[in-house]
Amino acid sequence: MPARVIAVGASNLTRGLQTVIAAAREEYGHDVEILAALGHGRSYGADSQIIVRTLPGILQCGLWHALDQLPAVPARGIVSDVGNDILYGSSATQILEWVREVVDRLQRHTSDIAIAGLPYFHIQHLSRSKFLAMRTLLYPRCRLTLAEVGEVAATVEDGLAQLASSRGLRFVPMEPEWYGFDPIHIRPSLWQPVWRQMLTGHATTRHLALSRLEWIQVYGLRPERRWVFGVEQVTPQRGHALPRGGRVWLF
Repeated sequence: MPARVIAVGASNLTRGLQTVIAAAREEYGHDVEILAALGHGRSYGADSQIIVRTLPGILQCGLWHALDQLPAVPARGIVSDVGNDILYGSSATQILEWVREVVDRLQRHTSDIAIAGLPYFHIQHLSRSKFLAMRTLLYPRCRLTLAEVGEVAATVEDGLAQLASSRGLRFVPMEPEWYGFDPIHIRPSLWQPVWRQMLTGHATTRHLALSRLEWIQVYGLRPERRWVFGVEQVTPQRGHALPRGGRVWLF
């Protein structure tokens, strides 16, 4: 019987997706299914735009319908990158409500869920000039101050930990050493142990990677629904089969 990994997140999950796929295949075998709702700048509950591309919120995407249509198999969930919505101006209350709804939906399919925290250490120690540069580049519409972002982030971080504890789920705090000059993206050199930690609860020194052909295929996959220059693109998801095993759905 195949196993399934259900992962939701934004840029860190997008950058580390191939590591997640390789780790899932190594952990669960060549029949593993990976369903992911991801994308740079992804919001949990609203449309998000990066340059000319727009994605629906994670709660509004087709992942949930697809899960309801697939046969039940042992599954593991990952909830990551809960942070973009802070810079989009959403309140801590709203963000945590969205995450609770995501967890509610995941728990219909698995009780094995990991919730990743925020890079809170780096938010606390971020310089004002570096914050303004990051805000201008990545979130040009944001007018929050560093202090305001830190206050919301602290509430969200506590809420995520409490949510995990109250549901009997695994909370994975983001360690300071996982980040470098970039305060919000995990170092590429640490993708292997960090994503293995989130997927299985323990790190590994083994090198887990897709083949070059698989890397190209995954990089070229389109999500089920997006808008580019305002034009909707719909790509039905049937599970892209990788040459060395595993199937991938993107939303």
